[in-house]
Amino acid sequence: MKKWLLALVAVPALLVGCTEKEKPVETSQDEELQIPEVEILTPKEVAVNEKVELAAYVFQGKTNIDDASVKFEVWESGKRDEGQMQEGVLDKEGVYKADITFDHDGVYFMYAHTTANSIHVMPKQQITAGNPDMTQVLPEGEDDKMNTMDHGKGASDNTEHEKSESNHN
Repeated sequence: MKKWLLALVAVPALLVGCTEKEKPVETSQDEELQIPEVEILTPKEVAVNEKVELAAYVFQGKTNIDDASVKFEVWESGKRDEGQMQEGVLDKEGVYKADITFDHDGVYFMYAHTTANSIHVMPKQQITAGNPDMTQVLPEGEDDKMNTMDHGKGASDNTEHEKSESNHN
């Protein structure tokens, strides 16, 4: 009986003694997390049936970000569910590009979905192709007024982002 009692006391004591405490990570003010910035370089007015360069410049402070993930989501006004995604490819020093052609007059919207340094931002821009009849343009929903989202850490949050996006529609 004494052996069992000794074992019941000794095992937890050994386990407590073997645990290692982590030191908190110290960060200076210079190392504070900065949100990456994205400047859309795509023209706001484009011609119909001509190749258009979707382009975004990604930077943080004064540093170009050349390892970001950039996807351009483009849809015609009022038809977001019919939109398309174009993968942005690094062209030069923080500038990502993809090509698209608008086959008819219309008002289009583009999100530059950008993930850099584990932070997701998505600036939005309106693009007018040709000479659309503005009386036929469908209004965008209240949810599309948002132009930046912080989705937390890493690309592994894509599922949460997709759920979030589906809730916006």
